[in-house]
Amino acid sequence: MGRVKIPYYIVKKGRYGYWQPTKEMKAQGFGPVRCGIDGPSAWAVATEWNERWQRHRHGRNQDVPLRAAPGSIAEAFERYKTTDEWLIEKKPRTREEWERAWARIDPVFGDLPPTSPEITLETLSIFRRNIKATVSPREAWRVIKIWRALWNVNAALGYCHGKTDPSLGLANKAPEPRSKSWREGEVVRLTKEAWRSGYHGLAVAIAFAWDTQFSPVDLRGLTISGIHGDGQNRYLPVARAKSGRAAIGTLGKRSLALLDAYLAKEPCDIGNILRNRSGTPYSRFTMPDDFAVIREKVFPGDQRTLADMRRSGAIELSAGGAAPQTTAAKMANSISSANAIHRTYQPVDLETVRQADEARKIGRQRMRKAK
Repeated sequence: MGRVKIPYYIVKKGRYGYWQPTKEMKAQGFGPVRCGIDGPSAWAVATEWNERWQRHRHGRNQDVPLRAAPGSIAEAFERYKTTDEWLIEKKPRTREEWERAWARIDPVFGDLPPTSPEITLETLSIFRRNIKATVSPREAWRVIKIWRALWNVNAALGYCHGKTDPSLGLANKAPEPRSKSWREGEVVRLTKEAWRSGYHGLAVAIAFAWDTQFSPVDLRGLTISGIHGDGQNRYLPVARAKSGRAAIGTLGKRSLALLDAYLAKEPCDIGNILRNRSGTPYSRFTMPDDFAVIREKVFPGDQRTLADMRRSGAIELSAGGAAPQTTAAKMANSISSANAIHRTYQPVDLETVRQADEARKIGRQRMRKAK
């Protein structure tokens, strides 16, 4: 297997990867992290922790406490993150969701034990209300969902009793899902602006997101060795980070030409394809940050995200009259009402995904005529 240059990343016993901070870094609260078996997954974990350190160095850190107080929720969380249940069993997308929620939980409750009298139904209700008002209803729902899972971790580690979680008194109903989407012309403008502005890896990411309908976390995990086929028939088979289901990312001529131009500028023999301007693989922090910069240049004030391109493809599929099983094959999720049967008798295959691409083209044409 090849090697990637990730600061502070080492391999022990020829197999297991570790992110090993220096003595100075440890003094600021960063401990060794077991990243798993050496390979793309371990490199992604090490890259994420290196990104956290860089954010901390530059005063932008939001999610790494300097020290976890003994008996605190933060200490329980740090212990949990050293287990195989976190490092191996949890999919990268799920770990991201936990870390995102923890960035909001930690400043308010992180240094407290779960049994603290300061953690009550009333304080949690105010906490959720503030997130709902300042961020979004979906973010408030997500944070409480992760809080409940984190409480169970605290209980399993002996910090509290599982049935005493005050948040159980909150009615934490999931809000309506996002409905924002992109149009093809808008995506082309974003891609061109990203390339002109020197965000070459982001330009490829945007083009890939539109063609493949992959989520950002799946895009970040793409590697050179994962490209199958040749010429105009290249495609990207993956196991989706969130569900683990098999998926195939097909690419149009524009994306393939952009990929070739990108690799000519930024040779990448091994490791992650999509990298930021410093040459470091994109992380869950840097990809949305860079996308926001380009989006603001092209569409000032717009709040749509890279993830909304996945929904855009589904809208085109629907307009193009794609069958449920074709849509399910393209998106590798549970859209098909008989998805279990579909996975058993019609597993995802390249031809079905190509059919989905044709349905998207038809849907795109119909949507243009309807405008």
